[in-house]
Amino acid sequence: MSQVYLSIGTNIKRQQNLSSGLSTIEKVFGKLTLSSLFESEAVGFDGSPFFNMVIGFNTEQTIQQLSETLRGIEFQHGRELNAKKFSPRTLDLDILLYDDLVMSDPVQLPRDEITFNAFVLWPLAEIAGDKLHPITQQSFHNMWYGFDKSQQKLRIIPFNGQG
Repeated sequence: MSQVYLSIGTNIKRQQNLSSGLSTIEKVFGKLTLSSLFESEAVGFDGSPFFNMVIGFNTEQTIQQLSETLRGIEFQHGRELNAKKFSPRTLDLDILLYDDLVMSDPVQLPRDEITFNAFVLWPLAEIAGDKLHPITQQSFHNMWYGFDKSQQKLRIIPFNGQG
């Protein structure tokens, strides 16, 4: 079994897509560890605010299988086949960590957003604070502690785990 951490983002029908996405992921992978739910401004484009969170779970799927499964879940939730990188999202699922793997293909691991996006690092530090970044060997808690929090504004949104 491999330990996986994903970031989830949505800024289209946020409550509906987040709840449905979490439900689908739980049906496929089982018990999920959930961070708090955060609201953040769109990064890289002008758009509606996002809901973001990080989840953790265990899987027997290979990284390739996991990537394909998650892409399928995104499509089930209305993601367009050729969606631009910086654009609104119904459901955006990014693999942050897969055990301690370091790779660039078929996905970048660990995902570089961990080091520069507050909406990824803060929730990851919440649920995996003692875990070490596979490259920097710093704990996610320490990375968040030293992060420049003035550049990206986040706020925690009340969430009961079901949307």
